[in-house]
Amino acid sequence: MKQPRFILAFIRHGEYNQQPNTPSALQPGALTAIGLQQSLKAAYQLQTFLAENTIALSPQIESSNALRAWQTADLIRSSLQSEYLNTLTVHTEPALHERSVGVMANLTVTEIEDYLRQDPRVSSPPENWKSNSHYCLPCDGAESLMQAGKRVKNMIDQHVKELMQRNQSQVKVMVGHGASFRHAAHLMELLKFEDIAQFSMHHATPLFFEYAPSSGHWHKIAGEWKKRLPINTTWID
Repeated sequence: MKQPRFILAFIRHGEYNQQPNTPSALQPGALTAIGLQQSLKAAYQLQTFLAENTIALSPQIESSNALRAWQTADLIRSSLQSEYLNTLTVHTEPALHERSVGVMANLTVTEIEDYLRQDPRVSSPPENWKSNSHYCLPCDGAESLMQAGKRVKNMIDQHVKELMQRNQSQVKVMVGHGASFRHAAHLMELLKFEDIAQFSMHHATPLFFEYAPSSGHWHKIAGEWKKRLPINTTWID
């Protein structure tokens, strides 16, 4: 008897109107015209994968609450809806969000560092604090990149259990953010730690991973990571 396949598609949101030199997690910007087109292309890439693998799409698409992610997910939903007899929905999943900088949200990097210098209770952040996987800003509501990745992985584990309980071959789509996805991928043993900084994700381009219940391991089966430029002061999610 043919065993069911459990496949996960990570999709980073499309290009959006991002404030420069500012942590991106809670930025409210909408997709640009390019981002809208990228999202439509993502739907086509998903449909191609589904057809080539003769596998169904899980009817509930998961999305972070960020507008850019929800728009990407909703365009995918509407593009594929006719193929699924109007059964597709988008579910907002808070655990899919990017790393939070807490009360420092939507301040520029310079402003954040200035506020920290004014606070005698805290030490100055390391020079690479924006990309440091384990550094957490010393402020309410903040988390490290690795903590964000663990949050995403825990959510993924729960959805995989649900897929396995249904015992049907399906592709589960999750629309979120590059940094939290990459750190989750590391915790899923899909990326070495040193590769987290070397790779990013293309906007609205699926990466497909398959879970093997017999070994408990994940494997990348389609799509490519984006090779990152040398780390600089630009915040990339």
